[in-house]
Amino acid sequence: MGTTAKEEMARFWEKNTKSNRPLSPHITIYKWSLPMAMSITHRGTGVALSLGVSLFSLAALLLPEQFPHYLAMVKSLSLGPALIYSAKFALAFPFSYHTWNGVRHLV
Repeated sequence: MGTTAKEEMARFWEKNTKSNRPLSPHITIYKWSLPMAMSITHRGTGVALSLGVSLFSLAALLLPEQFPHYLAMVKSLSLGPALIYSAKFALAFPFSYHTWNGVRHLV
């Protein structure tokens, strides 16, 4: 008669405990490389873009006023050029990086 899954798991863990081996390679053993960093950044920008588009869409549906009203509110804050350019960069970087990295991957 065969063994149960519980018995198999107990045998598996007993064997691994006796061998003193790590369960899986830890992140610290990997040497960071440019493709690894680019892949992680690509995934991060993809998540950020999808969240940004989702939140913007939800706001467009739920907020009571039209877009020009909120644009006028932001303009009335008289924010400095450094903050404006930083915000523009924060919006443009994920889009451009994700797009060009995707094109690079396809090529």
